[in-house]
Amino acid sequence: MSKIHIVDLSVLDAGQRFDTAQVIVAAFAQDYPDAWPTVESALEELDMLERDGEAALVAFDADGQPAGMVGALEMYDGNVWEVHPLAVRPDLARQGIGSALVTALEARAAQAGVLTLYVGSDDQSATTSLGGLDLYPDVLAHLQAIQDRKGHPFVFYQKLGFALSGVVPDANGFGKPDIFLSKRVKRS
Repeated sequence: MSKIHIVDLSVLDAGQRFDTAQVIVAAFAQDYPDAWPTVESALEELDMLERDGEAALVAFDADGQPAGMVGALEMYDGNVWEVHPLAVRPDLARQGIGSALVTALEARAAQAGVLTLYVGSDDQSATTSLGGLDLYPDVLAHLQAIQDRKGHPFVFYQKLGFALSGVVPDANGFGKPDIFLSKRVKRS
């Protein structure tokens, strides 16, 4: 893993926030270009996370540049946090930064008494066996048989202990589902 240190979004200055927004745009540009297509839209996301989110953490590389970020939104009266978004600078992908960010978020969630973390991971380009299919009428049978085709993020989350917990067929148009994964953080 690249040497990183993780800080709260609230301690960033304007330049660091701008650079973090650029990380978000770059991280989603290839597979989800409509998510945050501009730095302005990513800055709005950071503002929302700081205002309404439960946590927003930024990883910095050894050179002091933003390497990635993760946010969390409260759901279900605080028992659950949604991981939203997780972004890693593309040139640093697959070096443990995303794992470190999710682990730090998990620790923050446990301190807050959160029971479960969950994440929705879209399949808009048929990177899983669910993409491009009509999942009805037996949606759960399709989910149970899911296979990765092109490096879909669900595999990453499973390696971190998340379990497949649902799917919303056609969430992003026909054959473009949203796949949900969840992880117990703390028992009540």
